[in-house]
Amino acid sequence: MISVVVPIYNEEVLILQFHEAITNALEETNEDWEVVYVNDGSRDSSLEILRNLQSSDPHVVVVELSRNWGHMGAISAGLQTARGDATVIMDGDFQDPPEVVPELVEAWKAGAEVVVAVRRSRQERRKLLAKLFPLFYRLLGALSDFPIPLDAGIFGLMNRQAVDSINGMRERNRYLPGLRAWVGYSNAVVFYDRQDRAGGDGKLSFMSRIKYAMDAITSFSYKPLRLCFLLASMSTFAAALLAVSTIFSRNPFHTAGFGVAAAIFFVGSMLLLCLGVMGEYLGRVYDEVRGRPLSIINRVYSQSEMLPVQADSNYEEMKPAGGFGVHVA
Repeated sequence: MISVVVPIYNEEVLILQFHEAITNALEETNEDWEVVYVNDGSRDSSLEILRNLQSSDPHVVVVELSRNWGHMGAISAGLQTARGDATVIMDGDFQDPPEVVPELVEAWKAGAEVVVAVRRSRQERRKLLAKLFPLFYRLLGALSDFPIPLDAGIFGLMNRQAVDSINGMRERNRYLPGLRAWVGYSNAVVFYDRQDRAGGDGKLSFMSRIKYAMDAITSFSYKPLRLCFLLASMSTFAAALLAVSTIFSRNPFHTAGFGVAAAIFFVGSMLLLCLGVMGEYLGRVYDEVRGRPLSIINRVYSQSEMLPVQADSNYEEMKPAGGFGVHVA
């Protein structure tokens, strides 16, 4: 069976259109399939529309989260719920074209355990993002201590073993394309042209994208920390040069004042920069130590007799004092 995990947040104008398109695409695979829609605390009528879809289509599973947990939280809940032998992850705004899904499935049937959808081109209504994304991927490629496919987002397919491997990871600040590459397994690449949204506005804010980029860099690279050491060494060397030039200057009073001021400013700025970088890492360490879940599932709506939620080692840890359960309607 093929599972498709789709995070949904305030997508009422696109849900029915997307479901029709993904249904047509999955029918081409000649396999049994399910679509796991994860309602990430939508404030519009998305949940009602999804419930109506689920009641009329046995292929639909609806995961209702307790609140808005963000993109990675919704995807993680979907991966825990998906029962397929292979699982496709994609957004529901048509930026990841549903017609590419049969190509991903064919690559999986040909023997690939992980199939990465790589963007050949991208059509962005927001021109700034269209310019920033390629720069980010190049920066990540230069900094990463582990090779991660460039120009690849969450869109792709993983077999059951790869999904179980990612579900077993305990880290909270996740960069899914990096984790998908890190788990290994045989890879294949399918190229596609990323489209602009079919309707509505993008739900990820600019700051959310910055945070996601920082998660990607800090999860797979120690180079920023090593850069701090390099900058500290350079500032120490520069301060030494200023001290020497002050000692041997012909105008010691003038040069001394300039040298001291420059040294303080230079060293101080380097220290603040290094503290900022270390703070990013320390904050993520704090997140991991707290061990809070990425998301909490309120209910799962499914017509299947099988419980759609996979047993997860974190569920016992996720129970608050009053108890925590996953309800199946």
